Amino acid sequence: MKRTSEHFSPAVYGLFLLALAAAMLLCICAGSVAIPLGDTLTVLWNTLRGQPMPAGVASAIILSVRLPRVLCVALVGASLSLCGAAMQGLLRNPLADGSTLGVSSGASLGAVAAIALGVTVPGWPYGGTMIMAMIFAFLSLVMILSLAYVLDRSLATNSIILIGVIFSMFVSSLISLVIAFAGEKVKTITFWTMGSLSGSNYIYVGLLAAALLVCGVVILLQARELNAFAVGEDNARHVGVNVRRVKLTVLAAVSALIGVSVSVGGTIGFVGLVVPHMARMVAGPNHKRLLPASLFAGAIFLLLADLVGRTVISPIELPIGVVTSLVGSVIFVVVFYRTRKGR
Repeated sequence: MKRTSEHFSPAVYGLFLLALAAAMLLCICAGSVAIPLGDTLTVLWNTLRGQPMPAGVASAIILSVRLPRVLCVALVGASLSLCGAAMQGLLRNPLADGSTLGVSSGASLGAVAAIALGVTVPGWPYGGTMIMAMIFAFLSLVMILSLAYVLDRSLATNSIILIGVIFSMFVSSLISLVIAFAGEKVKTITFWTMGSLSGSNYIYVGLLAAALLVCGVVILLQARELNAFAVGEDNARHVGVNVRRVKLTVLAAVSALIGVSVSVGGTIGFVGLVVPHMARMVAGPNHKRLLPASLFAGAIFLLLADLVGRTVISPIELPIGVVTSLVGSVIFVVVFYRTRKGR
């Protein structure tokens, strides 16, 4: 039997990069103001080379509005999808994603509290919202793991899932309570909870890129261990995997990445749940292939979802979280049906 490589070949990564570049160019060109592909390429090329920009409004729209938004959307999509694939492998649960831990809910609570209380950082728009979301995400992880440790010192998967679900329900009630007393800021909070990346800038791009680089590398390095988890925690221990260390490492990296993503883009559902299943149909169950495939697929999926939200009823913009929920729910039913039928 011919032995296949555990990793993708360079050609496959090249195809992923081409697909991602095509999706990004499409999202930059399309919108309420259509920009020809030639003008877009000229502006981007001149920017890379430090050349003067061509006359017209296209360069201002591309560099100040669409490029930072497209980069943020791609980074958030890649982060959420990677986290979902890691959580499904770690917890051995096909319905798991980053929100299973309750960290997404905790980050949302921090952001909603910041909006309601008017927490700001001088010179940094939405800085208060971002910092509060990250702090609450970290505190949520500490609380969930502490409670799970009290109930089960082995930090069993079922205990973590149970505590995460209960914590998410508790936080949802707190968010509703905050909204009830938010007064005039209810509209802002409601729009934020639907997910939106309309206010993206290069500061957010840098923050998301740094978070994905650090936490993403940590998650990717755990691919072998996640493969061992697929046959059960006991078997993983027998092959030399430090189960507790791997759990804490992956959970911490996922929580940090989700906290940053939620602080920038709001609550965006179904990306971490649906995209890893789609990637698994192409890459297979091996996490050395699945994790990189999920990363690229998540970026492309969210880019296309954002494009639909911006253009389907232009000039009105649909929140990206609404689009991902509508599309993701349908895709999940199809994938689930095909998976069951295949079995």
